[in-house]
Formats: sequence, structure tokens, C-alpha cells
Amino acid sequence: MERSADWMEQARGDLEHARFDVQGGFYEWACFSAQQAAGKAVKAVFQKLGKEAWGHSVAGLLEELADLRAVPEELHQLALELDKAYIPARYPNAHQRGAPRYLYTRGEAERLLGYAARILGFCEDLLAAL
Repeated sequence: MERSADWMEQARGDLEHARFDVQGGFYEWACFSAQQAAGKAVKAVFQKLGKEAWGHSVAGLLEELADLRAVPEELHQLALELDKAYIPARYPNAHQRGAPRYLYTRGEAERLLGYAARILGFCEDLLAAL
């Protein structure tokens, strides 16, 4: 069953969640939600193409997608930074010390939110062309 619309809708919801997290001062969760939004958007494209996509690395997913469609190198660079928020934004033992809630900044969260929005836009454009 092809469910690309569901994956993209959840990606949009995760991005909206990230925006609310920034407003509420939950910068670590905003970073994580941005990473999740980007990953789900790429998985939406795989769904539309009738392909399986596994894993949680946005950069890895974009590398796989590049075998099927042109992916700008810039997006790969953004994805590498987004992926750095996948585990450390949630787990204290991913850092030398301190809870993640005190280690992420508003600027960082807003930057990652922007990166995710760009990847979502790229994926929406691909979906519209398929």
C-alpha cells in the first residue's frame, strides 16, 4: 500500500511540533523533531517510488535517494547536521555531562528547523513531480 501522503503529513506535523518546541524553550526536542521531520519526508518519497527505506539517518536516506533521483549536495550537508540531533538531543549519556535540555540553544534549534524545512520542500517538489 502506497502511503506517501501519510508520511509527508507526519513530516509536516513533526516540523510544526519543532516550532512549538522552540517557542516553549524545549530546544533539544525541537532539534530532534526537526531531524524526524526531514527523515519522514524522505521516506515519503521512497513510498511514492514504491521503494522501502529503512533507518533513521537523514543523510543516509538522501544518499540512497540519490541513486534514484538527483539530490543537491547542499541537502546532504544539512542532513549531516540534523542527524547529530537524533540521539544526543534525547539522552544525557550521549554527552560528557549535563542534561540535553540545557545543552541546546534557540539558535541551534531554529537553524535545524530551517534545514528540515528545506528538505521537506525538496521532498514535496519531488512528490509533486512523480
